[in-house]
Amino acid sequence: MISYFQAIVMGLLQGVTELFPVSSLGHSVLFPSLFGWHDLARAQAQPESFFLAFLVALHVGTALALLVVFRQDWIRIISAFFRSIAKRSIETADERLAWLLVIATIPAGILGVALEHELRVVFAKPEAAAIFLIVNGFILAAGERLRRRAEVRDVAIKRGLKPNEEARRLDTMDFKEAGVIGVAQTGALFAGISRSGITMVAGLLRGLDHEDAARFSFLLATPVILAAGLYKIPDLMGPLGNGVRGQALVGGLFAALAAFVSVKFLLKYFETRTLTPFAIYCVLFGAAMAIRFA
Repeated sequence: MISYFQAIVMGLLQGVTELFPVSSLGHSVLFPSLFGWHDLARAQAQPESFFLAFLVALHVGTALALLVVFRQDWIRIISAFFRSIAKRSIETADERLAWLLVIATIPAGILGVALEHELRVVFAKPEAAAIFLIVNGFILAAGERLRRRAEVRDVAIKRGLKPNEEARRLDTMDFKEAGVIGVAQTGALFAGISRSGITMVAGLLRGLDHEDAARFSFLLATPVILAAGLYKIPDLMGPLGNGVRGQALVGGLFAALAAFVSVKFLLKYFETRTLTPFAIYCVLFGAAMAIRFA
C-alpha cells in the first residue's frame, strides 16, 4: 500500500507538476521508481490498482485549488455561458471565453475517457516517461522559437496589431483555434507530455502572450482535471480504495496546497518570462532518467 509520507510527497509532486509545464503524469511514473518505491511503481502499470484510486484525490485536490484561484473568473464564465444560451448569441468577451473553453475541452474529454486508462497502463514505465519528457522539452523549446516566426506575426496583423507591438487578446481567438488547442491537450495522455505546456505552446503559436496562454491553459485544465477525478471517484470509494482513503485525503490536501502556490507563482512568472527554463529542465532531467532506467 502507500504510506502517509509517500502520500504527502506524491501530493506535492502532483500539485506542482500538473501546473508547471513539466508533466505531472511523467513525474508520478518516474519518482516512485527513483525513490525505490517499487510497490507504487508496479501498481501504476496494472489495469486496476490502489494507486490509480489514490490518484483520484490528487486530481480533485488540484482542480479545487484551481477553482479557488480562478473563482471570480469561473463565476463570470459560467454566468456568461448560460446567458449566451438564453439569448442564443455570443456578445461579450466572457461569453466568448466560455464557449472557447467548452470547445477546447471536448477533444480531451472524449479521448480521455476512451484512451486514458489504456495509455497509462501501456506507458506507465520509467523508460517511456523519460523519453516523452525529453520530447516535451523539445516541444516547449520549439514553441518559443516558432512563435517568433512570420506566421505568428501574421496572426497579430490580421487582428489589427502591429508586428511585435503586442500579443492578441484571449477573447479574439476563433472557435477553431480553441479546438486546435483542445486537440493539443490530448498529448498529455502520454506520461511525460505536459498538459499545461502543450496547451501554452498552442496558444503562443496563435499569437497569445505568455500570460494569456498560461491563463487559458489553467482555465482549460480545471474542468478536465476535475472531471478526471470525479469520473474515477467510484474507484476510490470501491474495493480499490480500501486501505488508502486516509492517505488519499492527505495527499489531496497537499496537492491542493501545492497547486494553489504553483498557479499563483506561474501567473506572475509568465507576465515577463518564457517556457525556456522548463524546456531545458525537461530535456536534462528526461535524459538523466533515460540513462538511469536504461
